[in-house]
Formats: sequence, C-alpha cells, structure tokens
Amino acid sequence: MRLPEWIRIKGFDAIHDTKRLLRNHKITTVCEEARCPNIGKCYSKPTATFMILGSKCTRNCGFCSVESSRPEPPDPEEPERVAQAAKEMGLKHVVVTSVTRDDLPDGGAGHFASTVHAIRNKLSDAKIEVLTPDFKGNMDALIVVLSSRPDILGHNVETVPRLYPAVRSQAEYNRSLHILKYVKEIMPDIHTKSGLMLGLGETFDETTDVLKDLRKTGCDSVTMGQYLRPSRKNLPVVEYVRPEIFWRLRNKAVQIGFKYVASSPLVRSSLDAEEMFTGVNSFSE
Repeated sequence: MRLPEWIRIKGFDAIHDTKRLLRNHKITTVCEEARCPNIGKCYSKPTATFMILGSKCTRNCGFCSVESSRPEPPDPEEPERVAQAAKEMGLKHVVVTSVTRDDLPDGGAGHFASTVHAIRNKLSDAKIEVLTPDFKGNMDALIVVLSSRPDILGHNVETVPRLYPAVRSQAEYNRSLHILKYVKEIMPDIHTKSGLMLGLGETFDETTDVLKDLRKTGCDSVTMGQYLRPSRKNLPVVEYVRPEIFWRLRNKAVQIGFKYVASSPLVRSSLDAEEMFTGVNSFSE
C-alpha cells in the first residue's frame, strides 16, 4: 500500500553527529532498530530512545523489526555508557527501553534499574522515562525497576485484544493492563504511559474500549500512531487511518480522563516525550 498524502516523512540535516556519538559509546537505539519514521526529527534535536539489553529479542512480534534470536548476556558497562551519552547529548528527559529478555530470571529488570541509577548520577535534574517489557508478569521484577525511581513508567498495549494472536503472540492483554495498574497501586506518584498502533485491523469501538481499560488502571498518558510496516516479514498495513479518526480518538481519550494525549499518524510512544510530560503539547493532534 502506498503511503497516503497525510503521512509525510521528512529528511533532516545534522543527524550524523548524533549517530556518531551513539556509535562512539556503542549505544543501541530503538529509533534505528525499529526503523522509526521520526528518526531524523529526533536525532536532529538531538534526542533518542536508548535500547538496552542488546539488540536481539527473545520474542517475535508481528509488528516489530527488531531481530529475534538468542541474545547475548547483558553488558555490565552499558548503563554507564548510556548515561554518558545522555550527558553529552545534553538531555533533560531520557527515555530508556529494551528488547524483551525472557531468557533472564528478572527479565532484565536489574539492568533497567542500574541504567536509571547511572543516569541519575550524571544528570541529577533529568527526568527519566522507562518503557519496559511485561517481565512475563513478574511483579517482583517490576518492583526492582520502580525502586530505582524513574519519573515515568511506560508499557505499551500496542493493539486491541482481538489482534494479540497476530500482533503480540507471546504477550497477554490483561497482563499488560495489570502492570500499569500495579505501578499505581504501589507507587502512585510515578507517571504511567501506554501506546497503541492503529491500522492493523482494529475498529474505532475496539480502540475506544482499550482507552477505557487503560484509564481504569490509572494510566496517565496515552499515545496513538499509525502502524507502518517496517519490512516485508512484518504484518501488512490493513488501513491507513485518516487524521480525523486520530482526532476523534484524541477527543475520546481526553473525555475519558487521560492527562496527556498524543494522537496522529506519526506519533510514537517516545516521540516528543519531554514535551508530553511537561504538558507543552498535552493534547496534541
């Protein structure tokens, strides 16, 4: 399917300096691994979403281009490298995510915590956002991450429950909801966030139901963007959702009670994360 006129991915200058810095510190970003369409915009700022625990995932989600294979052991020096890169980039809001590491007893939770601590040591005033996997429902692992005191914990539900077998075959919708709910139960001051991809075959009503489910967990922020097929091995796009539908869903999310909403075709879960958290564009198109 050809990209419609409302999805325009622009080129940006001055992204090579960011790439060079990341390479120097041997840093992996989800921006590159997941082939994000906004990489030019983010790298030009500069900003990036750091991806820890390697570049190989133990799961094989239908929408994701990250390589699925046996991962290498976690690198104990990675947290310090991420922190140093964030410092050199002058970041005031640092986003850290990871591949899913079902091979590790704690799912990589300890590595997340070490990374948060390392960033705090180098950037004491920065806000830190973590976007975590589901840790196979291990709440003890989640507590390890929360104990490092990130400012925001994000966990994406990605799509509607009906499409989980194709989109997130090794995940569980209710498990993801439980993670977000549990965060608010034990540390209600931590901001929670989730994200959805549209265009995989979901209906408007199904998406609205997911928004309601997320809000019932106490989830503070939600992002909604168009799914773009990263490679031929991934799920095809069923529909390019028109901007007015994103706008209607944005209004629904506001009515439901989300504090911050970003909803438009090129929105991604960590795009403009700093602006979203500070409320500069709290209800963006």
